[in-house]
This record gives sequence, structure tokens and C-alpha cells, in this order.
Amino acid sequence: MAVRPFSILVLCTGNSARSILGEAMLGLKGAGRIVAHSAGSKPKGVPHPGALRLLTRKGIDIAPFRSKSWNEFAAPDAPPVDLAITVCGNAAGEACPVFMGAPLKAHWGLPDPADVEGDDAAIDAAFEQTWNSLEMRVDALLTLPFETMERADLMRELGRIGQMEGAA
Repeated sequence: MAVRPFSILVLCTGNSARSILGEAMLGLKGAGRIVAHSAGSKPKGVPHPGALRLLTRKGIDIAPFRSKSWNEFAAPDAPPVDLAITVCGNAAGEACPVFMGAPLKAHWGLPDPADVEGDDAAIDAAFEQTWNSLEMRVDALLTLPFETMERADLMRELGRIGQMEGAA
């Protein structure tokens, strides 16, 4: 019997910026090991234009990405979720969703690039910074044998990763 890839759901309130970038990066870098999804507790309805511009610059097809409710992942026919990662910056006073269905939970809080005001260059720079902070975390996760780790050890490592540079 084939072993299915480790399923990660990246959560943020609006599901338009950080969680979309997390889904894209985990899907890209974790191809074969990870299947990635994203959702929000109060989805904006569309991905942020800055997120879409960044993904396009990275050569990633933006067609599959959409802002969606986490309710899709609580439905009976929903894909399995092994790990839910919240990426909202709750240290900045932002409300962070709590996903009830995931067996493992981690918090990788990052500042919201969608909050940056200014021209496209300023917004794009904020999205690049978020991408770089996410990439550091995803690369750290991918060095781990997370598929076979004991739950307590994996939770400890996920907590350490969440405290890496740029945490909010």
C-alpha cells in the first residue's frame, strides 16, 4: 500500500497572503513528501495581488490558488490534515484562527505583508521578506524526518522553527 504524502494546512485569518505563500512553498519544495493546502477563518475571497505577483516572479502557476474557508477542511470529504500551521502574527495583536481537526498544530507567526501601504515596490518588498522568512522555516522542516518522528519530538522541532528569525 502506498504511503500518502504528509498533509499540511497553512492557516491565517484572511487566506490571501501568508497562508497562500506557505501553501505554494510547501507544495513546491515538499513535492512528493508534502501535499499543501491553505485556508482562513475569515477568507478575503481572493489572494492578495502582492502574493500573486510574487508567485508569478518565482515562476509558480497562480491558477490553483484561491482564498477559501477552513470549513472546507472540516467537511466529511475533506482531504486529511496531518499538521495545521498558523502563520498570522498574533504577537502583533492579530487574531489567529484555531483549527480543531488537525492532529498536530504549530505556529509560525509572521508580520502581514498585506498590511504594508505604499506603491507596488514597497508591497512587493514586504512579500519578498515574508517569502524569505517562510523559506527558512520550510527548509528547516524539510531537513527533518517528520514522517517518522515521534509526535513530541516533532512538536518540539515545529516550535523551534516557529521562533526563527522574523517571527511575529
